[in-house]
Amino acid sequence: MTCCQDWFLLHREWILRPNIVSFPACCHGAGQQQLSNKGRHVVDPDLTNQSEKPSLLRVLGLGMAIAIVVGNVIGSGIFAKPGEIAAAGRTFPLIITAWIVGGVLSFLGALCFAELSAMLPQAGGMYVYLQKAYGRCVGFLQGWSWFLFTKPASLGALSMIFVEHLEAVVGIEISTPGAIGLAVVLISGLALINVIGVLWGGWVQNITTVVKVGFVLFVACLPYLVSFFGEGGFSAELFAQSLPVTEELSSLTGRFAIVLLAVMWAYNGWHGVTPVAEEIRDPGRNIPRALLFGTVILTVLYVSANVAYHSVVPMSEMAEPDNQERVAVLMFDRLLGPRGAMLIALGVMISTFGAINSNMLLGPRVPFAMGRDDPLLKWLGAVNPRFRTPARAIILQGVMGVLMLIGSACLVRWVPSLQGKSMFSILTGYIIFASSLFYMLTVAAVLVLRRKMPSAERPFRCPTLVPFLYLAFYSWFLYNVYRNKPVEANIGILLNLSGLPVFLAGLWWARRRGGES
Repeated sequence: MTCCQDWFLLHREWILRPNIVSFPACCHGAGQQQLSNKGRHVVDPDLTNQSEKPSLLRVLGLGMAIAIVVGNVIGSGIFAKPGEIAAAGRTFPLIITAWIVGGVLSFLGALCFAELSAMLPQAGGMYVYLQKAYGRCVGFLQGWSWFLFTKPASLGALSMIFVEHLEAVVGIEISTPGAIGLAVVLISGLALINVIGVLWGGWVQNITTVVKVGFVLFVACLPYLVSFFGEGGFSAELFAQSLPVTEELSSLTGRFAIVLLAVMWAYNGWHGVTPVAEEIRDPGRNIPRALLFGTVILTVLYVSANVAYHSVVPMSEMAEPDNQERVAVLMFDRLLGPRGAMLIALGVMISTFGAINSNMLLGPRVPFAMGRDDPLLKWLGAVNPRFRTPARAIILQGVMGVLMLIGSACLVRWVPSLQGKSMFSILTGYIIFASSLFYMLTVAAVLVLRRKMPSAERPFRCPTLVPFLYLAFYSWFLYNVYRNKPVEANIGILLNLSGLPVFLAGLWWARRRGGES
């Protein structure tokens, strides 16, 4: 890289963060004069020493970290899941308890992840923690599942939800090929933004998260506003309504587990800031704060939004198959009239757009971390010298999202048993059980690493009781899910184990080339 290229890169970064970037002497022609902001002179070793291997930039502050946590979670779940939950829960007290328990579980998990991320502030998140606690195999399987199934499925599903609601906003029916094409353009565009720089992806995340939080708050407050300024709106009498309990849903614990499974899909991703820990400023302080503040914000928003739904829409209407993914639309139609549907569609578009960007920002950091460790995936561990981002991993994640999207469309078109099902349901099915297994292993890693690495610096330390509480409840939860939904659970387990042959191939390749196994 020439001096002029160095100067261009440094100048671009100085514009974005002038207080921590300085120019080397060769770019000034006289001494080691530094540019400063308000008298502050700090040399950034990542930028001034270009002779070393490029590394990721620590440019994300606390605000962006909280935006990543909240924005990574709020997507389509809070709008698409309440009807399904009403059909399974049958009573409002059970349903709202499940939303509160889901938030508490996420907070307990955040306490555990806060200790791990502050101790190991490296790109990769759970992949890094599991590898340190249990060895390379478990870490690889988590990264494999994340890279090959979880994030690509989320990208494809969210992009289709975005396009479906775009139809309602513009008033034009979009064909299936056209919808897939628009979804591919959306994924590709956000991949490009995140390749150009983590700050650009971070700013997109900040903006969309503010809009999403504001919109969910509007959903939560709308019934009260309508009641205050006119007739209708909030109706506490609807909370007393319940649905008859069917024979297959006769078990209270079984119903609660099924409801909680759907709730945890809506909360899924609360740990999302940990994969970009290597790009967070002061990670020992900012990552724990982002995790804890983020999960509290999410719990308040989700519980409030569900109280609003149930105060306007009778549970019997929510549970109807045609309405289960349209509860928010029903509420807006009742309160705002014909324009309500367009308004809620616009809100869902913004929500899913931010969630797609969040997946594109966070997802590639795991294959990037795997590429630094695994000989077969070494090429994924490179940092682009111009943009200082894991460009190869970002591009590959986008390609995988497109392939999952096209593959699911083919399944819907040509597999008889899947015809009539939505691409969204196919892409998102089976994910939460598979992810929950790794959540449990990661929380247990807090206890394992305290024994394996007792002298390691821990800027944040969660109470010892927290991992035990999380593991006890999650064990009960997954047992009941397995008992009530064995097909989904078994497929989730198989997805997790599908990376084992690739891991063994990597060991064989390393031995063949004389590397360490």
